[in-house]
Amino acid sequence: MSILLLFSYPAHTTELVETLQKIKPSVVAIGIANPTGSPRIRLIGSGFVVSPGNRVVTNYHVVANPLDDSKLEQYVVLSGRGTVFKVHPIQQQKHAPAHDLALLSIAETLPALTVSKAPLIAEGSSIAFTGFPITQVLGLYPATHTGIVAAQTPIAIPVDNARNLQTAMLRQLDKPYLVYQLDAVAYPGNSGSAVYNPANGEVIGIINQVYIKTSREAVLSDPSGISYAIPARHLLDLMQQPD
Repeated sequence: MSILLLFSYPAHTTELVETLQKIKPSVVAIGIANPTGSPRIRLIGSGFVVSPGNRVVTNYHVVANPLDDSKLEQYVVLSGRGTVFKVHPIQQQKHAPAHDLALLSIAETLPALTVSKAPLIAEGSSIAFTGFPITQVLGLYPATHTGIVAAQTPIAIPVDNARNLQTAMLRQLDKPYLVYQLDAVAYPGNSGSAVYNPANGEVIGIINQVYIKTSREAVLSDPSGISYAIPARHLLDLMQQPD
């Protein structure tokens, strides 16, 4: 006697499978190109394309470090997957250091994601993010992680002893704002990944694994694996600034 087993997937799983088909062409990597180095391109973070298609979003800290001009180093955007990719020189940059965001302009037009104009999404809402975790090891193979918004939390937390606060943290405390704490694990290389609604692919935040963790967890002797994201409304502000 044969037994036929039928499996049905939850609706949200089916939605994400379909959404990923729209998301992945807009997911890019950020790297440092060195024409005389080995490797020629060192991957350092993730990003995603927004309207009108020639602008790429990532974290400011990903592209903030000065490069070695004597080695002709430059930050670049990489589109494509695996060993089939294209390198895009960056023509212009706009920065919002207070929100750790950077908007990079390239010559070519790529598929763009829609950035949600909604206010902060509610705690418990489902989210997904796609990027290049541990890029230098795993390469240009985008990975997707899912979870929920665990909390809306201030970017920095006060501590009992002010001497434990770094200068950057003190500046953030002057103008605190809410960020998303995620019940999902992000890895080095995920910084700059789009956090989006699994049902429709609208971007609701940007993964941040350095800036916020420094603010919230620098005083801990054993930092946690909590992930954070900058709300999309701060990205909209940057996108609307004149060039």
